[in-house]
Amino acid sequence: MTKKNIYVAYTGGTIGMQKSAQGYVPAAGFLTECVHNMPEFFRDEMPNFTIHEYQPLMDSSDMSPADWLHIAEDIQRNYQAYDGFVILHGTDTMAYTASALSFMFENLAKPVIITGSQIPLAALRSDGQTNLLNALYIAANYPIHEVGLFFNNTLFRGNRATKADANGFNAFASPNFSPLLKAGIQITLQEGKIQALGNEPLRLTAVTPQPVGVVTLYPGISAAIFDNMLQQPVKALIMQSYGVGNAPQDPALLASLERAIAAGTVVLNCTQCFKGKVNMGGYATGNALAQVGVVSGHDMTIEAALTKLHYLLSQNLSQAQINTLLETNLRGELTA
Repeated sequence: MTKKNIYVAYTGGTIGMQKSAQGYVPAAGFLTECVHNMPEFFRDEMPNFTIHEYQPLMDSSDMSPADWLHIAEDIQRNYQAYDGFVILHGTDTMAYTASALSFMFENLAKPVIITGSQIPLAALRSDGQTNLLNALYIAANYPIHEVGLFFNNTLFRGNRATKADANGFNAFASPNFSPLLKAGIQITLQEGKIQALGNEPLRLTAVTPQPVGVVTLYPGISAAIFDNMLQQPVKALIMQSYGVGNAPQDPALLASLERAIAAGTVVLNCTQCFKGKVNMGGYATGNALAQVGVVSGHDMTIEAALTKLHYLLSQNLSQAQINTLLETNLRGELTA
């Protein structure tokens, strides 16, 4: 059987860091050297792979929409030459990048898996070897044609994942959607589907930086905060509300939202709960938001909500079109 060819884009992050007197730091060429010194990656069962290290290597805390586009264009350039793609990335904003890529790609017919580690690959007890080894193997042998995030033996849908633990190996969770695949003693598909290659060409929609505000409700929050947050050039506001989408029935707060929406700003209501979905029809406090034109974020993660807004605002769409598409399941990011 012909071996699959996987493209590995190393953007930076803990997985490739080298120990120094100041602690672990990114080091050009070090990850590639480490991998080539590990015979497990070159067993007969493993696919062929090419590692492309970005210059400069980046801490994921420094990632921006311009970097999402750079990664997407890199995949697009190499799309025809490889059977699948693995992106090595720092964990802090990994879920944002995975979500952004999921929206930017249409007609994706090859697996794109983003992964990394909590401990550097060269360090004792690193989770990096297991994560990278499995990501390569799954991309070659379980080609689920969407953007996935692999961590701690679990492949999540990229736009359903969120970082849930700053210290543990089980760093990511998918609170409102079952994993695509579990890599235990047996590799088992759950929500993931292996499909035949599609005939449609890959389409990439460029994402550009957008002024999006995010505000978390808390008891006693002032309407003045919303007035300040909703000033131009803000094009959209994500409001992280209570429970199923509730907010204080403060006339000044509602008036602030109504003014902003009338002026063309998109206001998206996401729950600050870890699990569950927005239902603004459930209580009067949520219904008041719907009445002034606030849009439901359903069960999207904050990462999916923010990157979806970037994707939509980067296109020539009206406020009404954006509102409709926010509540439309485009890439499996929400349960309508």
